[in-house]
Amino acid sequence: MPRLFTGLEIPAEVGQTLSNLRGGLPGARWIDPENYHVTLRFIGDIDGASANEIAAMLWRVNRKPFEVTVQGLSSFGGRKPRAVVANIAPSRPLIELQAELERMMQRIGLDPEGRKFVPHVTLARLHDASSQDVADYLSVRGYFPSRVFVAERFVLFSSRASTGGGPYVVEDAYDLCAV
Repeated sequence: MPRLFTGLEIPAEVGQTLSNLRGGLPGARWIDPENYHVTLRFIGDIDGASANEIAAMLWRVNRKPFEVTVQGLSSFGGRKPRAVVANIAPSRPLIELQAELERMMQRIGLDPEGRKFVPHVTLARLHDASSQDVADYLSVRGYFPSRVFVAERFVLFSSRASTGGGPYVVEDAYDLCAV
């Protein structure tokens, strides 16, 4: 049973910039740069027939390529930080693509996503990292010049059941090329 999600791939040159921010944070498990992505919709563990239905439905998305801006770092989890992330500016085309994917998944019977969409790239998962260590890390590495790339497609990823962080496999790719 595959574990699926839709997302945007991160170009190698942007991934290199982000990977240079690794290190210097006790309790961090750094994600390999080849597994960097922006999750658009987590789908979950799906049987083969449903996976095929989802893959076929995603071809209906008809949107134009758009710019994606990576800007600064932050953490998720508040006083018990659980991840260090690179922030993605929530542009209108990105939000609209994510909302369309959400509607599609609900139409085939999946539960609504329980969390508000906060576009990001996870750089590290944290285990027993203190909020002070995370604050110190972010004060040193949290700012970097924004990086912009053009999203020309979104993909359907699969992953093995694990604690997260990959490896992820591109099952299918959907070009953004609306006319």
